[in-house]
Amino acid sequence: MVNWIWLFFIVISVVVAAATGKMDTVTQAAFDGAKSGVTVSFGLISIMVFWLGMMRIAEDAGLLAKLAKALRPIVRWLFPDVPKDHPALGYIMSNLSANLFGLGNAATPMGIKAMQELQKLNPDKETATPAMCTLLALNTSSITIVPTTLIAIRMNYGSANPAEIIGTTLAATFVATAAAILADRWYRSRAQSPPAKPPVQQGGRHPNTGSGVTGGGELV
Repeated sequence: MVNWIWLFFIVISVVVAAATGKMDTVTQAAFDGAKSGVTVSFGLISIMVFWLGMMRIAEDAGLLAKLAKALRPIVRWLFPDVPKDHPALGYIMSNLSANLFGLGNAATPMGIKAMQELQKLNPDKETATPAMCTLLALNTSSITIVPTTLIAIRMNYGSANPAEIIGTTLAATFVATAAAILADRWYRSRAQSPPAKPPVQQGGRHPNTGSGVTGGGELV
């Protein structure tokens, strides 16, 4: 579906450019966009390599293990229906740890693996479980301490202070994560609440059928 949307945009832009005599502008914009994409990509590669290397050092030093241990009670509370030692919890903690440092590219594979493991626990393969919905909400709104990717993009475009967004990013992602968790808890409570019983009129008669139960227990 997304491919069709992009194709629609491209076709419309070419048609409008041809109708208004601005094909040269469209062609130049296409080449400039391709050049800018390559430049930004190389800039992101450098910063991603740096932070992935830092995470590898932290992993070898045992810092990630300590972080995962600190996150375990929170993860257990967020995912109560996942067994204690299930592999999905490990992937979830790795996903959250990567998102804390703004490493979306590193967090994505862990999130996919976590979803695959959660799917193994899913009795209905066509419907997402509450744990899957919780993971999706957390992965979308995850708290970010260091927005690595955004800092790299700002550096590539010559920002005077690329890291000045750390505070605002932390505040925004904290609010987003809190809202996601509250919404997730609310929908979980609604899904787990028993259905309301139909009202019964005085005398034991159902309002729709008119049937009821007499004092001796006989259905009338």
